[in-house]
Amino acid sequence: MEKKRVAVPLVCHGHSRPVVDLCYSPVTPDGFFLISASKDSTPMLRNGETGDWVGTFEGHKGAVWSCCLDTNALHAASGSADFTAKIWDALTGSELHSFEHKHIVRACAFSEDTNFLLTGGVEKVLRIYDLNCSDAPPREVDKSPGSVRTVAWLHSDQTILSSCTDLGGVRLWDVRTGNIERTLETKSPVTSAEVSQDGRYITTADGFSVKFWDANHFGLVKSYDMPCTVESASLEPKYGVKFVAGGEDMWIRVFDFHTGEEIACNKGHHGPVHCVRFSPGGETYASGSEDGTIRIWQTGSLTHEDNNEVMTTNGTIGKVKVSAEEVSSKIEGFHIADEANAIEKENLGDA
Repeated sequence: MEKKRVAVPLVCHGHSRPVVDLCYSPVTPDGFFLISASKDSTPMLRNGETGDWVGTFEGHKGAVWSCCLDTNALHAASGSADFTAKIWDALTGSELHSFEHKHIVRACAFSEDTNFLLTGGVEKVLRIYDLNCSDAPPREVDKSPGSVRTVAWLHSDQTILSSCTDLGGVRLWDVRTGNIERTLETKSPVTSAEVSQDGRYITTADGFSVKFWDANHFGLVKSYDMPCTVESASLEPKYGVKFVAGGEDMWIRVFDFHTGEEIACNKGHHGPVHCVRFSPGGETYASGSEDGTIRIWQTGSLTHEDNNEVMTTNGTIGKVKVSAEEVSSKIEGFHIADEANAIEKENLGDA
């Protein structure tokens, strides 16, 4: 089995300060997209396959800690140190709503049906905003034992999960009652929590550990010790045979899900890695770092038997591939600079 010792990623420049969060959209008729949050206060939207810059959302007055795209990639959301969470039109880049908070917003997530936005932060309050009635006050769940670090929806929007900045564990809340139904115990604070695409697993990163939990019965499925403190981990969504993790040592490591064996170690960032996420098809994964760059890495073949299947998947994705020019022709108000395209093409040429 071939192991790539040196991987050459697509390097996406644009942010002037650390990249602290990444989120891929599902595959849409126009391809799939990647949004990034940065301490430079400007979330950015990119073509998820090529890394081409599509546009920048301008309006925050402080570091942006969290970002997400809805199911159809028509709307984006961001949470910021300026005490707001904002909803954006992902086609025009315009700000649609700004939800005021009383402290820093560290996390946000669209519900699966795209009707609600969940936020959390330093206030220790989870808020659920009805996007069909944006002027109505949000529903508040104020029992979080600590400052909220991550949030996510699961079980067809019937359950929400959150982790805290200063406390270990992941708390699972029943949306109907607003009560904590279960706590997944960890020794260290959970800095990353991801629900798998098929809804089977919750992937968490805490300290030197990456854990996988049964998302339906909440048992611990696997736990692997990492060679350094990891800040983020992501499970390959199509077959679930690999996962990636990144942290303070600046390297992106790829592991076998079943054995925990390290398969690859990708080097390139010049600062700690704050976030890693797989693309919706699993062909690539993105990393965001303290160095202000996003790097998009090729996953490679998943197993010997999957080689042909992976090629088929790539072919399918290729049919909906959207170039930067095509995106700009349909997205009003987002102007792709010629020099930005030139930089991206140069990166592709180097790869």
